[in-house]
Amino acid sequence: MDKKVPFSQVVSIGLMLFAMFLGAGNVIFAPMLGQQAGTNTWIAMGGFLITGVGLVLLAIMALTRGGGTVEKLAGRVHPRFATIFSILLFLTLGPIYVIPRTTSVVYEIGLNPLIQSEANERLYLLVFSVLFILLTILLSWDTTKLVDNLGKIITPIFSILLAVLIIKSFITPMGKIGAPREEYIDGVFLKGFTQGYYTMDVLAAFIFGGIFIKSISSLGIKSEKEVSRLFIKAGIITIIGLVALQISMAWIGASSVDAIGLRENGGEVLAESAIALFGKYGIYIIGTIIFLTGITTNVACLAAVSEYFERIMPSFSYKKWIIAFSIIGTVITNFGLNTVLTLASPILLLLYPLAIALIALIFTNNLFKGYQSVYVSTVAGVGLIALLDALKEAHILTNEINRAFGFIPLFEHGVGWIVTGLLGFLIGLIIAKTKNESKVIIDIAGQEVDKIS
Repeated sequence: MDKKVPFSQVVSIGLMLFAMFLGAGNVIFAPMLGQQAGTNTWIAMGGFLITGVGLVLLAIMALTRGGGTVEKLAGRVHPRFATIFSILLFLTLGPIYVIPRTTSVVYEIGLNPLIQSEANERLYLLVFSVLFILLTILLSWDTTKLVDNLGKIITPIFSILLAVLIIKSFITPMGKIGAPREEYIDGVFLKGFTQGYYTMDVLAAFIFGGIFIKSISSLGIKSEKEVSRLFIKAGIITIIGLVALQISMAWIGASSVDAIGLRENGGEVLAESAIALFGKYGIYIIGTIIFLTGITTNVACLAAVSEYFERIMPSFSYKKWIIAFSIIGTVITNFGLNTVLTLASPILLLLYPLAIALIALIFTNNLFKGYQSVYVSTVAGVGLIALLDALKEAHILTNEINRAFGFIPLFEHGVGWIVTGLLGFLIGLIIAKTKNESKVIIDIAGQEVDKIS
């Protein structure tokens, strides 16, 4: 029999998830959106909250319905697709992008403003990144302690500091919300929709599944249905926190232009806004917030990625993977934040639409009887346009791609994959009916309850 989990423990688990998703990397995008969108901020945030927050809970639920791991979920398309998608996903959310990005952002916002000389900046970055990632290793070493380390200790500290910053921005606004910039005059909602990709939280939901379930099991919860229920309860707490946070961050950005002017990135917006609100003490407040949110992101990602690779390559232990990925992450960090960020957009424009397609398919699985052809055809339709968007973002054949595929509705706004995905869904359904494929029905815990021809 499963151990009964008290509400206080559910809250702690929700805070753990909140800490995992709330990172130094994803608090910098809403402030920048606010600055750029101006009076259109709330329309843009409608789209932003869908991809940056709302889909997180659906991703969590999809993971449990899809079998508990991203491999099982993606495996409904094809085992080879599952392998490729999972490896790309875990590497991106780990040593290749998120860990270097987070470490670089923490340095740029939390430490760099305090350094008077630029002469030894590379040395400072090297020393900081080594120390920061050593702390990440220490906190990631034992996954069963993540609830205590994140949910009960670190999260409350940075949550209080964030609340202080946010409340001050409402009590003494930095200025009025100005006119939107050019890119936020037309197609504002869809612009916000694609900007939500950069939080990476939907992708993160897929990789946090394994580490979350491991932590839940340590509490005495064994049955898949109970894990699913607890996951959803904790997920609701997480979503409420993330929505409140991102809206507040957008407000800070939108109201900051009069006080600090237009800035090049969200990190600068937050740092300068903190100084405008609290004077010289502001940099210490924002520095502490960014440090704590950064360490939670790094811990969550490093632990989850190492757990995954231990599972697919058990000859190399979890702790060895932690060390290996930490070394890779440290090396990439020291190329600098701009280089790290350059890697982001093409990868996100490829992986995010595929992740959204998988979420939609697992929730509608029983409506189309779980036909594999529907999974394959839908993902193919989404993946084709997502790949083209990724190539454009990498400045590869941009004009040629626009000329050849510009006729697709919404393509110019970066969401043409919605149309081709729906077309692929219909084609897959026709193929499945023609071939008389086996039906696969699943229950809420992800168990197949019916598989017939």
